[in-house]
Amino acid sequence: MDVHHRLATWVRANPGRVDIAAAVLCYVVLALPWALVGITPQFLISSALIIPLAWRRSHPVPAAAAVALVSVGQLAFNLAPQPAQVSVLLMVYALAAYAPRWASFTGLGIACLGMVVGVGQFGLNTYQTGFVALPLYALYMFFAVAVVLLCWTFGDLARTRRLTFQALEDRARRLEVERQQERDLAAADERSHIAREMHDIVAHSLSVIITQADGARYAGATNPALATATLGTIAETGRASLREMRRLLGVLRGDEAASTRPLPTLADVQALVDTVERAGLEVTYAVIASPRRPLPAGAELTGYRVIQESLTNVLKHAGPNTSASVLLAWGAKGLDLTIDDDGRGAAPDPATAGAGQGIKGMAERLKLYDGTVDPGSRAGGGYRVHAFIPYTEA
Repeated sequence: MDVHHRLATWVRANPGRVDIAAAVLCYVVLALPWALVGITPQFLISSALIIPLAWRRSHPVPAAAAVALVSVGQLAFNLAPQPAQVSVLLMVYALAAYAPRWASFTGLGIACLGMVVGVGQFGLNTYQTGFVALPLYALYMFFAVAVVLLCWTFGDLARTRRLTFQALEDRARRLEVERQQERDLAAADERSHIAREMHDIVAHSLSVIITQADGARYAGATNPALATATLGTIAETGRASLREMRRLLGVLRGDEAASTRPLPTLADVQALVDTVERAGLEVTYAVIASPRRPLPAGAELTGYRVIQESLTNVLKHAGPNTSASVLLAWGAKGLDLTIDDDGRGAAPDPATAGAGQGIKGMAERLKLYDGTVDPGSRAGGGYRVHAFIPYTEA
């Protein structure tokens, strides 16, 4: 079976070589024997009938026309049929399998008519029995036309099989292109997700560490105990960020243990607020009502990251002596998140490296869960980030 499969594959891949080999074989068997007695009309007719077979697949219409002209010439000059006349049947098959439909039906009609005329002419030339033999000639004509129709039918079936095979190949190529596009889109989406995670982890932790380090530096000379406590907060923040970075890198490496560690949820917001307060920002945290149905883990992570990014921006951009509030309000349609501060009330400085990426990351995260975000300055001063995460439809 494996040899048969390889042979079929080679035949499909080399149609020209197969046709030339078949034409040479037919020429050796059906035409060359006439050359043993010299350059006779039989040799010339046989050669003219067989040589076009080499192009029966690549140029079926010209090849069939050449065979048809030779055969019509035989009828016109009342020349006897030759064994090489089998090329007529091969050309009928080739027209049905490889030529346009108009050429296929035209070739079928000409071949049937030629068979009827040829059988009648051959019978009259050979037997000269007149009208008495008409029923016998009719039977011969019937079988001759039946053979032509059978060859045409086989060719048409081969045509259908070939077109079906080509359609399957085209479909396989399209599916492969679609799969590659899906892989590219998935890779791009994953890169975007990793970029958001890296920004949230690094930006938040570094903001807290820098703020605490500045406080420890100022308190070092006057209040060593406060400086020591601040350094402890810096170390704790750094270790927490390092854990998250290791988890993220573990996911990238395919580390199963790292990929199954729990991600932050809304239950961790209080711990986040405590960390930010230790960095020197006064934060009020409140929760109104309770969820009517649970949010997906990814949606809870999104809410956590929105609060984390908002508080990080307060630390970085709101200025000194700033306080903030975090409000989680569960409603009938979903979760409202409101993060306010009473700082400068300005958007992040465009000159700051990576400015705008946090807000953009919020919008991208929330869009995955059909949520929205509305950041902007408050009318009474300060800055507000309002986000909404709807319940997932069951």
